[in-house]
Amino acid sequence: MKTVLKAQAEEFANSEVCYGLSYVFDDPDVNLAIIDIAGRYPETGYVSNEVCKELAYVISGTGSVGTRESKTELAAGDVVLLEPNEHYFFDGSMRIFVPCMPAWYEEQHAFFED
Repeated sequence: MKTVLKAQAEEFANSEVCYGLSYVFDDPDVNLAIIDIAGRYPETGYVSNEVCKELAYVISGTGSVGTRESKTELAAGDVVLLEPNEHYFFDGSMRIFVPCMPAWYEEQHAFFED
């Protein structure tokens, strides 16, 4: 069994509107974050994770997730699966629970303009 206590979680901020806590296990197969979205992230364009799949479970609040092809409104209890290399953005005011498989790391996170 592996545990990460809240006191061991690492604070992060991808921008002024995307921040939270990262729970990092000593395991390359999975990690997770609790992310607060308070606006559009990224501010323009899209982001993508080039390696991992991300699940995003909306804990509270409302907002949307968009790709180059579509946009979906989200509310508490909704879940989104983002595939590797899928270009997306989040917008709204919500808290999301995001496990990543394999584990997310900063070097695989990329920004793309429109």
